[in-house]
Amino acid sequence: MPLLSKPYISSLVISEWPVLLGLLALYIPTFYDLFNGLWATEEQAHGPIILFLALWLIYRQWPGMIKKSEGKLTSVWGWIFFFIALLLYIIGRSQQILVFEIGSFIIALVAILLIKRGGSALKAMWFPIFFLLFMIPLPGQLVSLLTMPMKMAVSYVAEHILFWANYPIARNGVILQIGQYQLLVADACAGLQTLLTLEALGLFYLNLVHHTSVFRNVTLAILIIPISFAANVIRVIVLTLITYHYGDAAGQGFLHGFAGMVLFISALILILGVDTLLQYFAKTQPINIPQLNNN
Repeated sequence: MPLLSKPYISSLVISEWPVLLGLLALYIPTFYDLFNGLWATEEQAHGPIILFLALWLIYRQWPGMIKKSEGKLTSVWGWIFFFIALLLYIIGRSQQILVFEIGSFIIALVAILLIKRGGSALKAMWFPIFFLLFMIPLPGQLVSLLTMPMKMAVSYVAEHILFWANYPIARNGVILQIGQYQLLVADACAGLQTLLTLEALGLFYLNLVHHTSVFRNVTLAILIIPISFAANVIRVIVLTLITYHYGDAAGQGFLHGFAGMVLFISALILILGVDTLLQYFAKTQPINIPQLNNN
């Protein structure tokens, strides 16, 4: 889809400046606090990535949305969503409830599309809006409840792979003992947020490549979950091996400098590999073309 030209962007900003000014006035303080607070932590570092990718998708899909919504009726539901977003923003900002505050931004975008362009615009922009949901932080109790079993599973698999490779490793819960070193598998290494981040990036990849095969899209979206698990296992194994061979200082430095990069590179390679295999199987599937009987 073609990107917006500079004259078009200028005319868009001029025509929509009250809306843009209102959004900036409300949410610049919110995102400033996020960049200097929650998004500065390792567990929530995916937040700005999700935001920028979603804004890029909106920018990319804007011409198609304009074309599809041209001449269509606007929706009164937009004003209902607008007041809901405003109420959530006031409560979230005043009471420091991030789920409400960030969620109000997404609902406000929905409201603006419905008020300005109607349901056709929202339909055209459904994926960027949906994609923004991944930057909303989940409740801490839910994250803790689901993260521990995931850390246990990652630790178990990493231990058995390294034991199979003849490394002196043992495990106690989520603590790996290799040689003289002990490593605690942290939430950032195998947590729920990591799984959601990789799932979001996988869905972004699917939206970007836009396969025509429904089977290929659905299968890859489902397989992103075990792919993210495998990427977490690779991350823990690499960190463990660096600690074992180069010492605890090297392992800790790697954790804060390159562990996240290993995770996402591993996940990307696995996603591309699985997608290539799915493409191969899709091509090898026999296509039955019905024959017309001329008799």
